[in-house]
Amino acid sequence: MTAIKQPRYRIIALRIAEQISSGQLQVGTKIHARSTLATNFGVSSETARRAISILEDLDIVETRHGSGAIIISREKAQEFVNSESDTQDLQNMQTALTNQIAEQQVGLVKLTQSLNTFIEQTQYYKQHNPFTPYELKLVNDSPIFDQTISELNFWHRTGTTLVGIHHENHLTLSPGPYAKIYQNDTLYFVGNELSFQNVYNLFYE
Repeated sequence: MTAIKQPRYRIIALRIAEQISSGQLQVGTKIHARSTLATNFGVSSETARRAISILEDLDIVETRHGSGAIIISREKAQEFVNSESDTQDLQNMQTALTNQIAEQQVGLVKLTQSLNTFIEQTQYYKQHNPFTPYELKLVNDSPIFDQTISELNFWHRTGTTLVGIHHENHLTLSPGPYAKIYQNDTLYFVGNELSFQNVYNLFYE
């Protein structure tokens, strides 16, 4: 986001206020819009006049017909400088926040792309490595525990092959049809992408 650009006449008014605030221009000094401001800042007399009008509206100067503008308040000039500084700080903060949001959005896009790539590679790996087992720990209770693989009709009901059972710190590989499955066992099995859900549903659906 681009910072809001101040009008030229307002910038000139601020510069004069800064000079008054710092003491470069003293209270009582006359400022002539055409002969002084227009020449010093390289602007038209109308732009210079509008700058003086801002200072007059803020009670920093007082215009007198035929005498230009007379500086009447250093304090008001300081207030104007402080106000503009606060406004600029807010604009800078807004710009910084907008840039941070834009950077985060770019980061989120990259993260999404990386996640999608990861998912695609994971699916590819599963498809080309069908013997990489899924793992399911049977933590919750189920009415069909303490039955054998044969009694559960495991393969026909899940479409998966059970390759291991971890029971009480002992791992049984290629368990036979008479191996029982208990609560808190961890099952290792291979199959397609629906295998995990099928095995979970067998015990908990």
